[in-house]
Amino acid sequence: MGDHTAYRRPTLAVMTAQPGPSESAAPLPEPFRQDHAEIGVIGGSGFYSFLTDARRVAVSTPFGAPSDDVVLGELHGRRVAFLARHGHDHRFPPHRVNYRANLWALRSLGVRQVLSPCAVGSLRPEFGPGTVVVPDQIIDRTWGREHTVYDEVGAVVHVGFADPYCVRGRAAVAAALAEGDLPYAVGGTLVVINGPRFSTRAESQWHQTAGGTLVGMTAMPEAAIARELAMCFTTVALVTDLDAGVEHGEGVTHDEVVAVFASTMPPFKALIGAAIERLPAAEPDSEATCACRRAVDGLALPFALP
Repeated sequence: MGDHTAYRRPTLAVMTAQPGPSESAAPLPEPFRQDHAEIGVIGGSGFYSFLTDARRVAVSTPFGAPSDDVVLGELHGRRVAFLARHGHDHRFPPHRVNYRANLWALRSLGVRQVLSPCAVGSLRPEFGPGTVVVPDQIIDRTWGREHTVYDEVGAVVHVGFADPYCVRGRAAVAAALAEGDLPYAVGGTLVVINGPRFSTRAESQWHQTAGGTLVGMTAMPEAAIARELAMCFTTVALVTDLDAGVEHGEGVTHDEVVAVFASTMPPFKALIGAAIERLPAAEPDSEATCACRRAVDGLALPFALP
């Protein structure tokens, strides 16, 4: 199976994004019209099997290859693109994931709404393993990652990020949780650390003092890049452990995280499916009403978005 139309690194021809269709100034190349999806899911390999009529599609981006081929399929009558964040064999640690390529690849396929299921530690004892949390805020403590698609010298692009998550996406997940059996909480602050090591007890207590609810390793710059690409983005966090500063044992272990995630995967996958079913209908870029989709309106962009 051949790659889609290859992209070259965008050049610095400054263009101003106006409200309406200019955020997608060029029409999608023909290969992308054939391989189209409206909703993206970035998660672990356990999600491969939840799509019907699934097939793998290779996508090239200006930022290199995404973590893996994109898997296109259907779920509840919606066209969905799944991308394994760490690769199908989990070869990329959190600080080596090509977040820019992953989000660009999904947008190139038509995706404008992204759900991002992930495993997290809890900084609150009442949110124990197996709890699903839909955060509404982020504290970014990552470093050394490629944090923006607008990193070349030239036009400087400042995108608003006060509310990092999509209101509509969070509402869809909350509605699905309300009708399910998983323990859950809507709202909270996700502290994103660089990894791949877990936190010390002192760091964990510091994160609690700063107002953190959860701690994870992948939500940034994933959420910020989605906003730069005018995409709706929602993190769906599954608590796999109490963080080191919350519990009094030996601290979190990788085996503990994997075991809890595996045991909770069936209802968690069902939750993501139910949320997809409840997401708003796709809107053309020219008619999109969500604030996430209007994030670059009026900004001078160095290149057209796919």
